Amino acid sequence: MADTKSHSNFVISDNKKRTGSDDFDDSNNFMTTKKQMLFPSSPHDDPAASLAAARHEFGEHGGVNMSIEASATFTVMEPETMRRMFSGELGPDRDFFIYSRHFNPTVLNLSRHMAALEFTEAAYCTSSGMAAISSVLLQLVSSGGHMVASRALYGGTHALLTHFLPRACNITTTFVDINDLEMVKNAMVLGQTKVLYFESVSNPTLRVANIPELSRVAHEKGVKVVVDNTFAPMVISPARLGADVVVHSISKFISGGADIIAGAVCGPASLVNSMMDLQQGTLMLLGPTMNAKVAFELSERIPHLGLRMKEHCHRALVFATRMKKLGLKVIYPGLEDHPNHNLLKSFGNKDYGFGGLLCVDMETEERANRLMNHLQNSTQFGLMAVSLGYYETLMSCSGSSTSSELNAEEKALAGISPGLVRMSIGYIGTLEQRWSQFEKALSRMQDSATFNKY
Repeated sequence: MADTKSHSNFVISDNKKRTGSDDFDDSNNFMTTKKQMLFPSSPHDDPAASLAAARHEFGEHGGVNMSIEASATFTVMEPETMRRMFSGELGPDRDFFIYSRHFNPTVLNLSRHMAALEFTEAAYCTSSGMAAISSVLLQLVSSGGHMVASRALYGGTHALLTHFLPRACNITTTFVDINDLEMVKNAMVLGQTKVLYFESVSNPTLRVANIPELSRVAHEKGVKVVVDNTFAPMVISPARLGADVVVHSISKFISGGADIIAGAVCGPASLVNSMMDLQQGTLMLLGPTMNAKVAFELSERIPHLGLRMKEHCHRALVFATRMKKLGLKVIYPGLEDHPNHNLLKSFGNKDYGFGGLLCVDMETEERANRLMNHLQNSTQFGLMAVSLGYYETLMSCSGSSTSSELNAEEKALAGISPGLVRMSIGYIGTLEQRWSQFEKALSRMQDSATFNKY
């Protein structure tokens, strides 16, 4: 896409607030500094170390937490400054802001943290995960364009690619088994396919994508790789494995409180700049703006994301192992018989485990519902609710809930059984307390099944 005007380039700041004048000292060698991004690449291997090394923003009066900039619009000291900001000469890199749909200091701070988390040059936080996904795809693919995507995707994303984009934008998608590299390669049309889209860990089937090989195959054909890493923050770092763009529903693990809807686009500064273009940028023109108060809340939660993820993942592995011993059909990448166990082990970030979600396949929706009913209403093991990453365990029957946008054939191709129960394992209460609740619920379900035979 042609580079016209944008409201800023993502460049490194000198971390000083501007004073009375809107001008700045050219001795800082502005053009040279532009080569260093506002979100410099991290030398750290651990995402927690990368987050700790990110710029810390202090409050207006010296508070240890940054202030919330709730303003929708921002003033300037000199009339000429307005023109310079709209031309892209001055921007948030030098602490110049125009309007919070463009950039907001509090949201920008969260974006820095998201870039550090995902080891990317830049990031932009949005009002929802779907806003992040749709904005990226509409920026990278024009009318008449083509994408290749995994068959196993979150239902909302699948609906976007299957129904909305073809109707509204004349953008088509070929769905593939993302674990079949040859199928993926053959589906990409040189010169026409613009994006390969998949989830690092598929929703809900928990298949792990071979990000290095998929990125290699896509790049050989000039195709950009966009990865949804919502299921595996801290666990997998797609950008370090070859992905061009990483998207998130921050509403899930990163938020952790099931009380916020938010998303993020993490990738090259050139992409984020293009998405903020005054004339053709999807973030600029579609306006999926994050509220500054939401950004502040999330910035306070990211520092303990690593601790939370380790506990989510530890309990998921323990529960999956014990459930399997009970004879249940369990799907979890941490189990050695999972088809992608060794793959995730080979490139997952050390010490973060294999993810905080597991699936139990009860084969039929009726049996799945009975199990969830006992788990919630008899023993309080968890809650029947969609979403994930909450401190309580959340359970849903995927085929009739978060994957209900797929028809029966699409569900079969994606490997979604009618009785597949997706569990986002929480960390509240003790592990043994929660396991006892699970065993009691399973026992009651089996007892009631025996009783119903007579």
